[in-house]
Amino acid sequence: MSSPGTVHSAAGTNVGLERLTLDFLAYLELERGLSRNTLEAYRSDLLQFGEFLDRRELEVMQARHGEIAAFLSELAAGAGERPPVAAATLARKTACLRSFYRHLRREGLIEHDPTAELRGPRKTQRLPRVLTRDEVAKLLSEPKGTEPGALRDRALLEVMYACGLRASEAIGLQASDVDLDEGMLRACGKGSKERVIPVGRQAVAALRTYEQRGRPALVGYKVQTQLFVNRRGGGLTRQGLYKIVQGHARGAGLDQKMSPHTLRHSFATHLLAGGCDLRSLQEMLGHADLATTQVYTHLSSERLKDVYFRAHPRAKSPGAGQLLPGHEE
Repeated sequence: MSSPGTVHSAAGTNVGLERLTLDFLAYLELERGLSRNTLEAYRSDLLQFGEFLDRRELEVMQARHGEIAAFLSELAAGAGERPPVAAATLARKTACLRSFYRHLRREGLIEHDPTAELRGPRKTQRLPRVLTRDEVAKLLSEPKGTEPGALRDRALLEVMYACGLRASEAIGLQASDVDLDEGMLRACGKGSKERVIPVGRQAVAALRTYEQRGRPALVGYKVQTQLFVNRRGGGLTRQGLYKIVQGHARGAGLDQKMSPHTLRHSFATHLLAGGCDLRSLQEMLGHADLATTQVYTHLSSERLKDVYFRAHPRAKSPGAGQLLPGHEE
């Protein structure tokens, strides 16, 4: 993990914050296994909080509930030329400060946790976009031909939808992570947590063809452990993955409604609609918290309502084909 850097201003009032931040981030990395992106975000949050305390000439361990609440209120309202931060960002900063001061309390560095009664902003839950089964089929049929790049793209899209992989997990797959005979795949998710996911028949077939005729042609004589590679035989990057997905989405007329993560959302929604239980879905998605997985139950409910009011003859106004009052879309 990279060094958090200096977390106090020229005023130098928070000379101890750098050491405390390093210790806190080490705890999060080693004990809780948080991802590098989360650690970097928390480092940035504490840097910003330290600058706020500097302006008030306060040490980090002198801060009380009022100062922390004022800091968050300033962020929510915006200050000077800085616009208000988004609700999701504010929620993360609140969680960071709570976790930080709980850590100080556990270590016996403070007697009272000033964030104990802190209330974070209520986040509005935005449902993820998903594709219909027909749209998924249209997208997966876009990579055509037997050219190595097309075989790679077909295998990549098939496995992302078949296994619900994050973009980082797809590009991080090693050739040794896939057992095509058993139809299983090992993914390394957030916090370096591994999970094993079944791979469907069509994805297995696409991967087998890619491994036999596509990947060798792309890799050539290079030593390459990464499963998905670019046209020069190097490991596929996040940017490369995005271009592949967007290119085929445009070909299928879906570029306005999807990103690489859309396939993951579609995987989860379609599994739930097919009868998969929530705990099994949580395990396949690699979610640490079941509440994160439950968003897909809301999404499925909305889709079921939409289908019901479009299809049920008694749910429509007579002859008009419109929804009854109270059932507006």
